[in-house]
Amino acid sequence: MKSEASDELLNVLAADVAAQLSAQGRTLAVAESCTGGWLAKVLTDLAGSSAWFDRGMVTYSNQAKIDLLNVNPGSLSVHGAVSEVIAAEMAHGAREVAKVDFAVSTTGVAGPGGGSIEKPVGMVCFGWALGDALVETEVAHFSGNREAVRRASVEFALVGLLSRMNRPLSF
Repeated sequence: MKSEASDELLNVLAADVAAQLSAQGRTLAVAESCTGGWLAKVLTDLAGSSAWFDRGMVTYSNQAKIDLLNVNPGSLSVHGAVSEVIAAEMAHGAREVAKVDFAVSTTGVAGPGGGSIEKPVGMVCFGWALGDALVETEVAHFSGNREAVRRASVEFALVGLLSRMNRPLSF
């Protein structure tokens, strides 16, 4: 797939997120590790995004996850940064810190190194905080080089958010 087509798809997905957030009068924050701010970039490329996008936090290190998102150090010790537990804590932390309606998190192994048998290159964990009590997580495995894994992760995060946005929120 050409990168132009992928950029176009990401732009369409971001515009769909923007339209739904605007229509619902809701707000969003993102907490990113392996995507390094790409998710926030795609969303804030849209004019008027300040009406619904509050902030993006790139928490690449474990200490950043602890400091900025209130991720539990014990969870990091037990599960590692690339885990559904940490993705959930990141999304919950972003939602709490920013006081927004929705938050999305990404944490994974983009490669080319850093993978293991348990957590191979291309494994990415996602979290979606959708209200006070509800955080959903999912794990996906992507192939390709570092850019391909990161691009696919941004797409997956946006599609996951869109599929969850119309559910009733618990506050």
